[in-house]
Amino acid sequence: MRDVIAGVVALFLLLFAGSLITTLAFYRKRWKSKRDQLVARGHSVIAEIPMGSNMTLFSENVTHFLRGNQSIDKASIKAVKLLINGSTIAAHTSKEFLTDTNAIPASVKDHPEGIAHDRWDVVVETTSDVILIECGSIRERVSQELAKKIFDAIKSNIRTRDKQK
Repeated sequence: MRDVIAGVVALFLLLFAGSLITTLAFYRKRWKSKRDQLVARGHSVIAEIPMGSNMTLFSENVTHFLRGNQSIDKASIKAVKLLINGSTIAAHTSKEFLTDTNAIPASVKDHPEGIAHDRWDVVVETTSDVILIECGSIRERVSQELAKKIFDAIKSNIRTRDKQK
């Protein structure tokens, strides 16, 4: 009797594991399809940002940066800041807007999460808006690398644009 119960439990665990594997494979296939669609439209993917239980792509094309469905016009970007726990650790401003009195805020509202969970964000100031790109607070430098990739891409765009003027 004990062997029968153990066999039933083992079968249940195998079916459950198979279900998880199938779901993961489906999720990966769907995610790859999203990436491929973006690339086919002429975008290059800069980072995959975790947003709760989902992922959001941060990409660029010739004229815009895109975070999910949000579009940021490259020509309208005035400045970019890299933040850790709401405090600026790096910034770059377009030469065109250096004398602008509407500077981006020195920090964003802080959410104390402890030393083990430093929160990394990027702030983009455009001519019409200030956009916060939350890169998360994942351990092992993942969020830091995501934020740096985004910051560097936007900073590079600003520098290229400044050289052309």
